[in-house]
Amino acid sequence: MIDRYLLRYFLAVVDQGTFSRAASHCRVTQPTLSVGIAKLETLLGQPLFERSSRRVALTAAGARLAEHARRIEAGFLAAEQAVSDSPAAKLIRLGLCATLPDAWIEEALRTAAVAGERLELVEGRAGELRAALDRGRVDAIVAPLDAALPHRALFDEPYAMAFARDHPFAARVSVEAEELAAEPMVVRRHCEMLAETSRFFTARGIRPFMAARTHSDSRALAYVRAGLATTLLPACYADPALALVPLAGFDQRRTVALCFAPDSRARAEGSVALARIGDRLAELGAAAGAMFTINYPTSA
Repeated sequence: MIDRYLLRYFLAVVDQGTFSRAASHCRVTQPTLSVGIAKLETLLGQPLFERSSRRVALTAAGARLAEHARRIEAGFLAAEQAVSDSPAAKLIRLGLCATLPDAWIEEALRTAAVAGERLELVEGRAGELRAALDRGRVDAIVAPLDAALPHRALFDEPYAMAFARDHPFAARVSVEAEELAAEPMVVRRHCEMLAETSRFFTARGIRPFMAARTHSDSRALAYVRAGLATTLLPACYADPALALVPLAGFDQRRTVALCFAPDSRARAEGSVALARIGDRLAELGAAAGAMFTINYPTSA
């Protein structure tokens, strides 16, 4: 007989990606969780995970179990909700990519309070969120468009170099890569265009001094506002204290979209909360795009 807690440990490892994060999620110690997984594997007579030093991957047996385990856990939750005093809220699990402005997320979430729906938010890089979507960890993600997924495009935007308002380049219509050779830069480690940006400058023989490397866009913005360095940003990060100046020859753009897991598309597309979040982000994207075009008409 398989106890429910063993399936919950198993699903936590699938969703969290490592035993340590799964243990934290389940509020147990890692040895306790590891013992539980070992017990489950013994009961089933099959290894469920291929373990490595950094992550774990499902074996074929583990993948088969995951499908059944989710249905079993959903059944448990449905049974618990059926006898509760209040009707269960519809749970919508939404992934948010790290390269969206905090203020935009705050604005969008203000519109998302819907009776009968409850949001669970997951943050990460675009690749991490796509993996979570594939594993069934989330129902939808707001991230750069993956055209292979069912989606609703929200807004399209260019990239530009960010400077402090008192920087000599702040009043420029555009800036050439060669002019940035002596400019310190901030590396946004989670930027979807990081590889393309590196190739762009390397192809032109530009290897600037890297003044900082960060996974936090708010920290990167603070460094730029303080005059420490410049960095490449999507246009959504326009800020009164910053000047976003197009980088001549760098024509990369991104489309931010609400992407759905194929298996839960109908459920996610029926969510009023997700629709409102998408509507608000689309409005913010349109306004930012219009302002960027007014400031830099030659970059349109």
